[in-house]
Amino acid sequence: MDAVKTVVDGVLVDIEVSPKSKRFEISGFNVWRGEIEVRIASVPMKGKANKEIIKEFSKLTKSRVEIVSGLKSQHKTLKIYDISESEFLDILRRDSGFIIEN
Repeated sequence: MDAVKTVVDGVLVDIEVSPKSKRFEISGFNVWRGEIEVRIASVPMKGKANKEIIKEFSKLTKSRVEIVSGLKSQHKTLKIYDISESEFLDILRRDSGFIIEN
């Protein structure tokens, strides 16, 4: 999957964020942009959206997460530490009901 790239200490994940949704949800994959689509409940104000993204991905993966690019954009790159690409994709399949097509 183009949105997930392996690095030395974890993975980089490209996401596209839609704020002001009913709840946090990984909703799909944008083939054109090569990004995982994520819906969040928070508004993009004073870092609330970024905090929700970090919190929810940390809870989902049980790993440390940081935003490495796109702090003020809907298009972000997350770094998830101490996890492999296959482990991350398995978590998406299992916990989010996310269907991954290779």
